[in-house]
Amino acid sequence: MTTNSLTTSQGAGRTGDKVFSGATLAAGCLILVVLFGVALFLVIQAIPALVAPPSDIQGGQGFFAYIGPIVVGTLIAAAIALVIATPVAIGVALFISHYAPRRLASGLGYVVDLLAAIPSVVYGAWGAAFLAPQISPAYGWLATYMGWLPIFQGPASATGKTILTASIVLSVMVLPIITSLSREIFLQTPKLHEEAALALGATRWEMIKMAVLPFGRPGIISAIMLGLGRALGETMAVALVLSSGALTASLIQTGNQTIAAEIALNFPEASGLKVSTLIAAGLVLFVITLGVNMIARWIISRHKEFSGAN
Repeated sequence: MTTNSLTTSQGAGRTGDKVFSGATLAAGCLILVVLFGVALFLVIQAIPALVAPPSDIQGGQGFFAYIGPIVVGTLIAAAIALVIATPVAIGVALFISHYAPRRLASGLGYVVDLLAAIPSVVYGAWGAAFLAPQISPAYGWLATYMGWLPIFQGPASATGKTILTASIVLSVMVLPIITSLSREIFLQTPKLHEEAALALGATRWEMIKMAVLPFGRPGIISAIMLGLGRALGETMAVALVLSSGALTASLIQTGNQTIAAEIALNFPEASGLKVSTLIAAGLVLFVITLGVNMIARWIISRHKEFSGAN
C-alpha cells in the first residue's frame, strides 16, 4: 500500500470516527431532551391539580389524599408480582443456561422470549376470563382458614378480580423479561471460574452458588428493576383484571387500584381539572419510576466490583 493510499484510509477512518461520535452524542442528548420535555409537560399540566382547593379534587380531601391509596395499590401489585416472578425467573434462567440439554435449552429460550412479545391486553383478557374465575374458590378457602391474617381477610371477591389476581398476571408478564436477561448474564460467567469450582470438588449447585450467582448479581438486579418498571407502568392488564375500589389491606377483597389503570379508565371521559389530576397522577408514577431506577443504579454500583465482570 502506497503512502497516499494509507493517508487517505486514515483520513477516512478519522472522518468516520467523528461522524459516529457525533451521532452517538446527538442520540444521548436527544434522550435527555425528550426526558426533560416529558417531565416539564407533566409538571406544567399537573400544577392546576396541585394548587386546586381540596374540595375540587375527587374525594374532596385534596390531591395527595386522592393519590395516596392509588400509590399504595401500585406498589403492592408490583411488589407481589416481583416476589412471585423473581425466584421462578432465576430458576428457569439457571435451568436453561446450566442444566438443560442444548436443544431443549434453545427451544425453551425461544418460548420464553416469545412470552415477552404477547400484548398486555391478551394477558389481561386471560386473567379476567380464565384466571379470575378459576382462582376465586381458592380465595374463599383463604378467607375461611387464613382470614385471621389481614391480607386474607374476607369476604373474598366472588369474581376473583382482586389485587392478588392482578399481581399474578403481572408476574407472568414480567417473568420473560427477568428470565431472558438473567439467562444471558449467566451464560457470560467465565468458564474458568466454573471449571475451577468443579475442579475443587464442588457440585453443580455449589458451583452456581460460588461462581454464577455472584458474577450475575448486578445483572439480576438490573433485570428485576426492569421487570419492576414494567409492573409499575402496566395499564391494560390491570384495568381488565382488577375491580377497582377503596384501598384495603386484604388482597382477596374487591378494591385497590393502580396509577396506570386509574389514568387509563378515567382519562377518555375526563375534562378540565380532572385531566390535570390524572396527569398529576402520571407525574407521581414518573417520579416513582425514576426513583426506582436511581436506587437500582446505586445498588449495582455497590456490588459490581464483586461480580467478576472486571
